[in-house]
Amino acid sequence: MSQAGERAPVASLGLLDATMVGVGAMIGAGIFVLTGLAAETAGSAAIIAFALNGGVTAFTALSYAELAAAIPRNGGGYAYVREAFPPLVSFVMGWTRWFTYMVAGALYALGFSSNFVEFVHLYGVTVPFGETFPELYALAVIALFVALNALSTEASGGAETLITLVKIAILLVFVGFGLPQANPGEFSPTFPNGAVSVLPAMGLTFIAFQGYDLIATVTEEVENPQKNIPRAIMLSLGVTVVIYLLVVFVAIGVLGAGPLAAAGETAIASAAEAFMPALPIVGTGAGLIAFGAVFSTVSALNAVVIGSSRVAFAMGRERQLPGPLGRLHHRFGTPFVAVLASAVVMLVAVLVVPIRIVGNLASLFSLLGFVVVNLAAIELRREQPDLRRPFEIPYYPVPPILGIALNLLLGLFIDPVTWALAVGWLVVGGAVYVALQRRKGEPAAPAPEVGVGVEPDVDPERDVPARPDD
Repeated sequence: MSQAGERAPVASLGLLDATMVGVGAMIGAGIFVLTGLAAETAGSAAIIAFALNGGVTAFTALSYAELAAAIPRNGGGYAYVREAFPPLVSFVMGWTRWFTYMVAGALYALGFSSNFVEFVHLYGVTVPFGETFPELYALAVIALFVALNALSTEASGGAETLITLVKIAILLVFVGFGLPQANPGEFSPTFPNGAVSVLPAMGLTFIAFQGYDLIATVTEEVENPQKNIPRAIMLSLGVTVVIYLLVVFVAIGVLGAGPLAAAGETAIASAAEAFMPALPIVGTGAGLIAFGAVFSTVSALNAVVIGSSRVAFAMGRERQLPGPLGRLHHRFGTPFVAVLASAVVMLVAVLVVPIRIVGNLASLFSLLGFVVVNLAAIELRREQPDLRRPFEIPYYPVPPILGIALNLLLGLFIDPVTWALAVGWLVVGGAVYVALQRRKGEPAAPAPEVGVGVEPDVDPERDVPARPDD
């Protein structure tokens, strides 16, 4: 229970807000830029790759839903692994998830920049430095959403809901115009590049289905989390899969897999240009899709700013990262330091890190993280069979076992260079872990500053089992 002068996260997000955090992250730039690339790899079977990815990620989503309901703590996968495995394993989980969200934020910010510059070009407007230094707009949008998240959790959650609803509406307009014109004959032959081509297409597009785990990182800020978090996870995944399949069906059905592949990262805009009429205000269909892409990257960025800061907050609270990361601001009630720390890495990544490499790293760490979360669900069932589980995985243990096997299978399609870099990042994390462990042997740090509280380890009202200090 909170003590005088301490603060706990405020439960200000409803079921819709929590669902939109997941949908906002999943319906990001992926649907706009990956559809053409998937068609290039698998032809018309790209739609099968999207469908199978939805099925693969559903197994892990069930594990997230059970764990989030039983352990309603901020931090998502990190919090669950912390409960099931030794401190070193949970540190590795948190370290990699924090990194994944931060580099994903850099990716989305750069995606926003290119889409924003392209969008205004459609209307004959040239923005300053748009051609020579587009990273400027990536830095600006990060600064904007970091400020929003640092000042108000409720405002950032509300903004996420509004932005996500707008982009869903845009995609439904695309589907509404295109569905009557889609030709099922464009899907024959089903496997023009061979059935095996579906697997690399799945590896390419899997990153688009990773956002639902962000819901679990804000568990303590969601009203009635033991019911709403499992619902939000499954709802967000279901909505995303349906929208993805409709959009891909329309795109292939109207343009055909060949032209769609040739359009590459602008495939959806090309499809829209082919069948959508001129619209009021936005003009062409391509203009509407470019507008949707801008909104999508913005909402995905906001979602990962929320997620990355909550993982850092959880690790700081558990003393697996420096303590200030685990404190809430005395006035705003947000994990202020964790938000700023996450922003610094995003800003640096925008400027200096090769985005293709960090994108591959994010995919690999996500796949490995999902494996560990499924293992945590199995371990907690074994170690704590009496733990209260408001939501239970149906047909246990089949889903988590399938989740482990299929995520490992997709990980095999990540190139060796990325695997080597991942090991390097883990070595850096190992050095940080050892340094923090040594600091724990030193005299205790002074009391928190006046007005800045530390979240207690246990909230009895939420029936969360305690974790001893390491």
